[in-house]
Amino acid sequence: MLWLLLFTGLASCTDQSEILRTLAGETMGTTYHISYYSQQNPTLDAPVDSLLKAVNASLSTYIPSSNISLFNQSDSFAVVDNYFLTNYTKALEVYRSSGGYFDMTVMPLVNAWGFGFKKMAGAVDSMLIDSLLQFVGSDKLRLSYDTLFKQLPGVMVDFSALAKGFGVDEVARLLEARGVHHFMVEIGGEVVTRGNKPDGTPWQIGIEKPIDDASGQARSIELVVPLKNQAMATSGNYRNFYIREGRKYAHEINPKTGYPVEHNLLSATVIAEDCMTADAWATAFMVLGLEKSKAISASMPNLEVAFIYADEKGKNQLYLSPGLEKMLAAE
Repeated sequence: MLWLLLFTGLASCTDQSEILRTLAGETMGTTYHISYYSQQNPTLDAPVDSLLKAVNASLSTYIPSSNISLFNQSDSFAVVDNYFLTNYTKALEVYRSSGGYFDMTVMPLVNAWGFGFKKMAGAVDSMLIDSLLQFVGSDKLRLSYDTLFKQLPGVMVDFSALAKGFGVDEVARLLEARGVHHFMVEIGGEVVTRGNKPDGTPWQIGIEKPIDDASGQARSIELVVPLKNQAMATSGNYRNFYIREGRKYAHEINPKTGYPVEHNLLSATVIAEDCMTADAWATAFMVLGLEKSKAISASMPNLEVAFIYADEKGKNQLYLSPGLEKMLAAE
């Protein structure tokens, strides 16, 4: 998750006609914050709220009547809307590029481990995981125009690894359409910025230290990134987890094994042109682990990354992509 609102108002405004305005609320099981500079005061509360409700009505697995829930409840197929199609297309792209480590059909496993909309009763064992793996694999889906087919009735999709990023992008498009060109939009820590502050400085966005704290109260900044006309998302194993019999279980599930990931990568931050891409790859990298993530990200010139990991002595270390190092050095 990104720690950002501390940094949005630090610079003084040289152009007093540009006034900082803010919006905040709840969506997608989390919160959103919007900061923007404008000479006028456009009425944005209602359209932003309406947009986010529409996104939820399509993509939330916690709403039984949502488009994604209707597909998951179906035995074979469902007609899907444009929000669904956009997320499906990006999820399939990242699935293929990540070698299958990012998989939108991981929902049955997410539920089994207690991180989804439906918590399964009983203990999780190898027999249960093996029985659920037959429903996992994006190759078990087939799209024909606006209809998505599933190979088996138990196949389900989950866009939670990119839907918040998609929502951020949609709100950004709405603001630009309303004539707002200098803003920061954040949903659950995923963020996009446009333009600058009135004094010409970029938005300053903080990346948290990965401190194990399910309550979200223990927060400290690892790095501050100047973000201009870019998106940034972070995935980590330090917020959404539980301890059972002395063992930590984090919410990132490896779709190839069926088990929560266990490796030394503690958080993955991705900077991209759009937030949906950043969001999806942040999750993919958390599943892939440090070395595979370094190799894949190095082959993707449109992504910059910051990986926080534990070394052999258990001490946190920071890896920055060369492009991100240049961004920080330019400040």
